[in-house]
Amino acid sequence: MSASPLRVLMATARYLPDMGGIEMHVDEVSRHLAKSGEFEITVLATDRSRSRPRREVIDGVTVLRVPAWPRHRDYYLAPGIARVAGQRDRWDLVHCQGIHTPVPVLAMLAARRARTPYMVTFHTGGHSLRHRNALRTVQWRAVGPLLRGAAALVAVSHFEADTLAARAYLGSKPITVIRNGGTLPPPPTGTNVIPGRIVSVGRLEHYKGHHRVIEALPDVITGNPEAHLVIIGRGPYEDELRVSARRHGVADRVTITQLPPADRQAMAEAMAEASVIAAMSDYEAHPVAVMEALSVGRPVVGYDVAGIGELVAEGLVEGVTPGTPASVVAKQLLEAMARPAPATLPELPTWNTSAEELGQVYLETARNRRN
Repeated sequence: MSASPLRVLMATARYLPDMGGIEMHVDEVSRHLAKSGEFEITVLATDRSRSRPRREVIDGVTVLRVPAWPRHRDYYLAPGIARVAGQRDRWDLVHCQGIHTPVPVLAMLAARRARTPYMVTFHTGGHSLRHRNALRTVQWRAVGPLLRGAAALVAVSHFEADTLAARAYLGSKPITVIRNGGTLPPPPTGTNVIPGRIVSVGRLEHYKGHHRVIEALPDVITGNPEAHLVIIGRGPYEDELRVSARRHGVADRVTITQLPPADRQAMAEAMAEASVIAAMSDYEAHPVAVMEALSVGRPVVGYDVAGIGELVAEGLVEGVTPGTPASVVAKQLLEAMARPAPATLPELPTWNTSAEELGQVYLETARNRRN
């Protein structure tokens, strides 16, 4: 162990209690790294509500929040990010978590100006608007020079690494792949699979694909009269999902709920009760919810694209070809429900292993700087 902990600033657009894969990733790895004693971790995030604590310590991790505008958009500016990330000699390393908002760009520019090494974990994602998806490649190319100047680059899947290497023109720049963990605590004693239960987890956005499960549900009910759907998440697409459920005559079989992001016990119980997990998103770099489902031994039926497609290729997820009719999706869900539980769970990355691998990148970056 070094004489003093490595001072790492993790800059991220959003953090708990906001809900999402990046938020969960940052929470998990920051706490695990802080517990090691080798790192002094500070999370820097935005607060669009401007009502959360500006500074607090959670499980040994210092959390700083700066105001962001506008309040009700998924794109926003937070000038305070640059002010904190650019404080010379305060940080040994600035780690930008995500590249899909101006937040990491501000942090990278500020760190470079302060001559502080910075690194980036991509955490690419999708969007419900086609024109916003179309702009992603332009955005990645624009940030390419900053990525090429980073001390280290991390992707959460090989798919993501290959995509960014090509579209951001990264050339021979090394990219380390560190997959998301999927560890959940053991479900409460007595938790059993609920017959017919389909669970779909994720923010309520069109691109997340919850509507595809609703469209398949009438045919699933035909094959299994106990079938019903539980959607776990929140977001702007909730009203459209409820309308779709009514239009397909399954409103009484669809429940939309949410769980506190930090309540991993509740998520473990919700996953363990599922007969099958549906993951029909158009784009996931490496889906945390799918890893969590696999960690409790539940079958997953998912869209065979992007990071989910990588898990399909490894045999961990049953793939659904994009554009597959709802009746065929229903058949796949029914078949997955009927399969017996696996005798042994697959070997998966955990948040411990993810944090350990990330810690090695931090230490290697520090060694390179000293040399």
